[in-house]
Amino acid sequence: MIIDSRHRCVGKAALKSKTRRRVLKGLAGLSACTAATAATGPTLFNIAYAASSAIRIGFPVPLSGPYSWEANEQVRCAQIAVDQFNAAGGLDGRIAQLLVRDDRLRPAEAAMRTLELIEDEQAHFICGALSASVQLSVNAVARARETIYMSISQSDAINESKDFSRYTFHEALNPHMTAGAVGRYVFPRVGKRVAFLVADYAYGYEMMRGFKRAGEAFGIEVVAEVTHPIAVQDFSPFLPTIRNAKPDVLCLCNFGNDQMHAIKQAADLGLKNDMQLAAPVLLFNQRVHGDVAAYAGVIGGANYYWSLENEFETAKMFNDAYRDRFEGRVPSDYGAYGYAGVRALLDGVLKSKSVETDAVIAALETSKTDRCKGPQYFRACDHQSVQSVLVLQSKPADQMSHAFDLFDTLAVEQASQDNLRTCRELGHL
Repeated sequence: MIIDSRHRCVGKAALKSKTRRRVLKGLAGLSACTAATAATGPTLFNIAYAASSAIRIGFPVPLSGPYSWEANEQVRCAQIAVDQFNAAGGLDGRIAQLLVRDDRLRPAEAAMRTLELIEDEQAHFICGALSASVQLSVNAVARARETIYMSISQSDAINESKDFSRYTFHEALNPHMTAGAVGRYVFPRVGKRVAFLVADYAYGYEMMRGFKRAGEAFGIEVVAEVTHPIAVQDFSPFLPTIRNAKPDVLCLCNFGNDQMHAIKQAADLGLKNDMQLAAPVLLFNQRVHGDVAAYAGVIGGANYYWSLENEFETAKMFNDAYRDRFEGRVPSDYGAYGYAGVRALLDGVLKSKSVETDAVIAALETSKTDRCKGPQYFRACDHQSVQSVLVLQSKPADQMSHAFDLFDTLAVEQASQDNLRTCRELGHL
């Protein structure tokens, strides 16, 4: 008898399996293992049964690489959702299990890990990925295997008809929503001359498009578009062009450490004295680890900020669960995606009283729930989560009352399909 690292009873061949054929070869070992477990008594038998019948959620995220802070935070928060489900009794005693894999921020790696989770681990659902291109790769595998995929990273393309399927759900905000909310706040208040610093991949270009679409109503003038490679640390080749263009607003269409380095170096060059820095996604973790003075005054969008607990009890419950586990700290915005994405799947399981794909899809399509930030629901045509968008501004040190008092909330765009691209524009007739 062998108990693997996730406390499941399996045969040796199943432990080593990389393909469905090898998994099937391991079933002979499973029956012997079950018999041995039963012989040890009913308690261990019940534990083995609960593990073998678990509701398995595959969770591929980039635990290594430039987005590792956000990915590890998503894992922590997703596990909270799983543990809350299990503590409440699961599905008639059937527990959930989170199967985490490192996709290394590479589409091919993510596809391989997703295929293993579905084929070898028999995952009922997939949730995760933290890049526009990576999540499209995960989505393609899940769609081909008719497995529900809950995306928790920003992407416009995943909702478009060429990539969408009935198995695709998008819990995260998308670039059109976040860049749009920030643009609608900043452009009429600051000015029309706009420059873009854009990470050279899908996320960066989608964010720029979102800003431009929002800017049409205010007659913005694009004075510079500067692209940079992902995971660059030196922005000195890019920032002088922006300074020379003399914009009113600099839109930072990048993510993670790229955003943190860009803000710090822009501040060092004095750009903040001449223009407003705006980010479609103002990241909590980067603000925690970044330079307080450099971030002060930067405006950006967010799906979640811990102060939502002052308005929503579900946010307070989520925050308190995180505080209890992690020495009083509070969850981040991208952590909230991990929590909400897994909660959505498990809420669908509870509503349908099933793990069957068709039943859970129907439950998700008809649910309107408050997971941690107020009511949200999935739009019928593209399964985009319709939810609020926060517009935040980073505080200077002398205005912070404690270590996590990082932002002022300037505005909230309430959940509305009016803030999305139309179904027809996405190719859904």
